[in-house]
Amino acid sequence: MAQNDPNWGGKRPNDGPPDLDEIFRKLNQRLSRLLGNRGPGEELPAGNGGGESPRGMRFGAAGVLAALAGLWLLSGFYIVDAREQGVVLRMGSFNRTTDSGLQWRAPYPFETVEIVNLTEVRSIEVGYRGSAKNRINEESLMLTEDQNIIDVQLSVQYDVKDARDFLFNNLATEADARDVVKQATETAIREVVGRNKVDFVLNEGRAQIAADTQRIIQAILDRYKLGVRVAKVNINGVQPPEPVLAAFDDAVKAGQDKEKLRNDGVAYANDVVPKARGMAARLLEEAEGYRQNVVATAEGDAARFNSVLSEYAKAPKVMRDRLYFDMMQQVMSNTTKVLVDQKGGNNLLYLPLDKLIQQSGAAAPSLPSGSTAQPAEAPPVVAPVAPSSSGSTSRDVTRGRN
Repeated sequence: MAQNDPNWGGKRPNDGPPDLDEIFRKLNQRLSRLLGNRGPGEELPAGNGGGESPRGMRFGAAGVLAALAGLWLLSGFYIVDAREQGVVLRMGSFNRTTDSGLQWRAPYPFETVEIVNLTEVRSIEVGYRGSAKNRINEESLMLTEDQNIIDVQLSVQYDVKDARDFLFNNLATEADARDVVKQATETAIREVVGRNKVDFVLNEGRAQIAADTQRIIQAILDRYKLGVRVAKVNINGVQPPEPVLAAFDDAVKAGQDKEKLRNDGVAYANDVVPKARGMAARLLEEAEGYRQNVVATAEGDAARFNSVLSEYAKAPKVMRDRLYFDMMQQVMSNTTKVLVDQKGGNNLLYLPLDKLIQQSGAAAPSLPSGSTAQPAEAPPVVAPVAPSSSGSTSRDVTRGRN
């Protein structure tokens, strides 16, 4: 029956909706003729004018089967991206892994392929969901070494390093092994926090805690052969529980004040101690210089005395007179007094020369004009009397008055 037959679509004479049962019945009859089967009550037409020959129908069926077989074989081609890796399963078991590019596998149901993204960064959150306000106390509260409860929130980023282990050793109930990684993270962070004190965890130990936690998580996942690599562990928040948060804040402030006062004391000590050390060194250097000066002066005096002593031994009288004159010259050059010899019987006292010069200099401006100032006659200088041989010089000389 041709497709343009008005009754082919199963339409009724009154152009109503098509009869589906009639359509399927006619389709089954046509397929039976195509495959060389006769329906009940049907006879093969005689000659070629009444229908297709059995040979033509067999060739048509073979062509249809070949086309279907070609489509079935073409279904084995697949493409693996550069960031992915293909895992080929043969009858449900692992067979091989394939790299990026156009690949082929035996069509279903003999082989199937699973594509795993190796570079996709997956993440989990422990202690919170979404933001720090959505805290989950069952995961975040943990105990430190010094028996203090602390609230820790962290996130873990990981990717796949072995596609075969990730598919076959991952018995997780959640996608991407999230539940296994989450349990390993809780185990690791509680172990690390339990080995440290609360001050270390709250203040300076966050980086160390994150590094230790990442190392322990990776060791656990490698022991499970999960095929997962931990990329980074982020400590998002570390704080005491809310009921004791105010007390911890006060303790932290007290510790900061203590550190500030200690730094102030250290700064003051660094300012005072170098100055004191410098002053002590200066005093020591001055004392050493004074000592060397005194010693050198004493040694010089001793050497000069020894040299004078040797000369004195050669001519005692001459050396004694010379020493006396030298001493009197030094004394008279530094004094304003006049010495008078009492043995000469002269009781006249002479004013010092410097006083007479000052008086003459002061009286010079008061002279009338045209008069010639006569310089005051300098008093005679009384030379010191040489000591007699009896050595009674100290009794013959007295000090005069101004």
